[in-house]
Amino acid sequence: MKTLTAPSTLPLMLLACAAAIASYVGFPTDAKAEACDAAFYDKLRSPPKGKDDRVVVKCDIKLKPEDVITRKLVFAGEAASGLTLDCRGATLGSTKLKYGGSAPTLLVRSQKLKDGSGWSVPRDITIRNCKIIGNVRLTGLGPNGEAEEVRKSSLKRNHTANAQSNAPTGIVLDRITLTSTGGIPLYFGPGVTRSSVLDSTFRGKSSKTAIYLDAESAENVISGNRFAMKVGREMIAIDGSARNVISGNTFENPEKGGVFVYRNCGEGGTIRHQEPRNNRIVDNRFIYKSSIIAYPAIWLNQRDVGKWYCEPNPKYPFGSSLDPRDRAIDNVVGGNSFEGALSPMVVNTERK
Repeated sequence: MKTLTAPSTLPLMLLACAAAIASYVGFPTDAKAEACDAAFYDKLRSPPKGKDDRVVVKCDIKLKPEDVITRKLVFAGEAASGLTLDCRGATLGSTKLKYGGSAPTLLVRSQKLKDGSGWSVPRDITIRNCKIIGNVRLTGLGPNGEAEEVRKSSLKRNHTANAQSNAPTGIVLDRITLTSTGGIPLYFGPGVTRSSVLDSTFRGKSSKTAIYLDAESAENVISGNRFAMKVGREMIAIDGSARNVISGNTFENPEKGGVFVYRNCGEGGTIRHQEPRNNRIVDNRFIYKSSIIAYPAIWLNQRDVGKWYCEPNPKYPFGSSLDPRDRAIDNVVGGNSFEGALSPMVVNTERK
């Protein structure tokens, strides 16, 4: 099947679908969160002491606009479900501190149960009105596609379902300003579903992407955001992620690429199962001011060009082990505008 291309004026049903998904991700849980007490706020506002720089959140937080929180926040497991962090304009993080994949400014993660029987999963968390310096990560079986728990799961046929059932879901980032200090500012780890970033701004610099949707993640929404940052790669990577909506965003000078859709096939020994299909990349604006020659704004099957390390493995006849191609098919691309560049803006390098 060929990639679908929507007309320049998209049917209202596409926008309605995006809105419906965005609304769905915020569906409340049965958990009744309590407001944080004075002792918690005292700890939260205190400066980090040595390696003790994390605060585990188990209550609703409402900050003051003048607050500057330099401790790293962790929303862990089922205990964090249903919580809300309303910064009301406050700042999380500092340019004087170091952040990265293993030490993000804000982490939403699943917890492996002590008896090894499964995972405790955070659901339906809302984070709004925050100025975040550093990065945010949503993590399930592991922080990325090469994590050991992810790799072991990928050797089984039910990997996609396993990754999704054990990863954060329904996480909403609303009206945040995320200033990256070098790493990827927002990372959706393997299996993250029904989560969204809405009406937000991305600034600073990243040696890689602005947003990464990792393998087996699905049904996430990236809508109404402004990307005004310097990146070393494409702005948004959709890597083995499906049924996402990328709509109504503005990309400023995405010279290294805007939205790339592909599937890694064996990095770290992990088999990627899910095909990056049924994504909707619609009504986005790509503005080029500093260069008229750039990488494509939207590139489907980007990794089908030069996959030198991917070979079928008969021992595991499924996913990228069976077929190492990107398989970025049945995606909808339409209603996007491109200003200032002369090079091709939408490219599909599908390998038949």
